[in-house]
Amino acid sequence: MNVFDVIVDMVPEGATVLDLGCDDCTLLERLHEERQVHGRGVDIDDRSIQECIRKGISVFHGNLDEGLKDHPSGAYDYVILSRTLQQVRRPHLLLDEMVRVGRHVIVNFPNFASLINRVQLGLGGHMPVNKNIPFSWYDTPNIHFFTRNDFVALCRQRNITILREVILHRRTIVPRILPNLVATEVCCLITKTDRSV
Repeated sequence: MNVFDVIVDMVPEGATVLDLGCDDCTLLERLHEERQVHGRGVDIDDRSIQECIRKGISVFHGNLDEGLKDHPSGAYDYVILSRTLQQVRRPHLLLDEMVRVGRHVIVNFPNFASLINRVQLGLGGHMPVNKNIPFSWYDTPNIHFFTRNDFVALCRQRNITILREVILHRRTIVPRILPNLVATEVCCLITKTDRSV
């Protein structure tokens, strides 16, 4: 199972979607085809933007470290950030902006506390490199190494409610037993706490 399968499952038919760090718009393309969403992408990479345009998907150039100031509050049903939160300079501020702009937010990220990573670091004495974290320490785009538990605590601090959490272990959805140890990747549906009531 691909994390995009999980994300597509979370988005209802016909929703408005903003995909942040959209890369080549593969996810938006699927959402258009399978859920008939009205979506836009944001990316900083010119090649990714060109690929989205080639696919006929609305996209614009943007630096997520500068926030979402060009987007009005509540402008989208869903804002999606896939495998990018660990790459931005101020993830807590981006989360605040995402729950402001979207009524619902989907975030997925690698769990740096998974057992696989702990074993590689503990026994091997080196930063983990595996299918979930495929970069060496010196060329990784990741600047924040956080865990599933860190994300849950951050949401609590920022007045954000986790509506749904999917724990993935090597692309397989697993039960929420010891999630911080088992999860190689986590996908969460979140919203501003006062909105969840």
